Amino acid sequence: MNNKIKIWIRAIRAPFFTATIASVALGAVVAWHDTGKLHLVYFILTILGTILVNSGTNLINDYFDHISNLDEINENHNQFSGGSRVIQEKLLTPRSILFAGLFSFLLASVIGLYLNYKSSGNVILIIGIIGIFSGYFYTAKPFKLGYTPLGEIITGFGCGPLIVFGSYYVQAQKLSWQPLLISIPVGILVGLILFINEFPDYKADKAVGKKTMVVTLGKRKALKLYYSFLIITYLWVIAGVIIHIFPILTLVILITLPLSIKIIKVAQKNYNKISELLPANAATIGLHLTFGLLLSGSYWLDGLIK
Repeated sequence: MNNKIKIWIRAIRAPFFTATIASVALGAVVAWHDTGKLHLVYFILTILGTILVNSGTNLINDYFDHISNLDEINENHNQFSGGSRVIQEKLLTPRSILFAGLFSFLLASVIGLYLNYKSSGNVILIIGIIGIFSGYFYTAKPFKLGYTPLGEIITGFGCGPLIVFGSYYVQAQKLSWQPLLISIPVGILVGLILFINEFPDYKADKAVGKKTMVVTLGKRKALKLYYSFLIITYLWVIAGVIIHIFPILTLVILITLPLSIKIIKVAQKNYNKISELLPANAATIGLHLTFGLLLSGSYWLDGLIK
């Protein structure tokens, strides 16, 4: 593969696209479960659109974290946090990163406008505006949303309910509580990916005034909050099955419990260390992907049985 292409893949942080792709898949499968129909072209366009928004967000974040000097002073950067480092290593210029981010948003807007044109109402338009607005202003002035304790919530909402519901609407062309409710645990897990990645960044974030939840609460209290939300993801699905909102097959997510227990043990022992915590960072990403795919699979199988 061309070295320049590898650099751009690194810049857009392509491995993290699993978060958005899993949410698009979940929304589409829930829509198929409800309607019995799946528009493949719309599904592919939805994936491309969300990937472009994700890319634009990552690139813009790299640019403004460079401007704020955050990534420059971060000595604890790793494969999960601290940005892509392509600016710091002088592999790409800040200007090229900024333009690439804006171009990604532009392409995503074109896809979004087309899907909105093919859909009833302006639901997709509204979702697209929210997604691009929060992606750009996550690190850009005047809002710098990611520099507040709302960062994890915004990320979880954007990559969870917003994408799942958008994907559902593109396919089903109707409003429903089902995709929103089933997207909650997925959104929480996306937020937890960001949350645990902030532990290594604690020192640098605090130095530039970035008030993430980890900085605001301190590492010990933040770790307890991480555990609490991890438990909520399971309780949410169990409660949904009990009150007959979710198919009983969604309880298949319980097979991920050993992975969650492993994460808790590693984090409890190494939350104040850098390299020793990385297995928990990686496992949180794996947990989200597995959890999301299992939910999609359970809706698919339940639809086949029906």
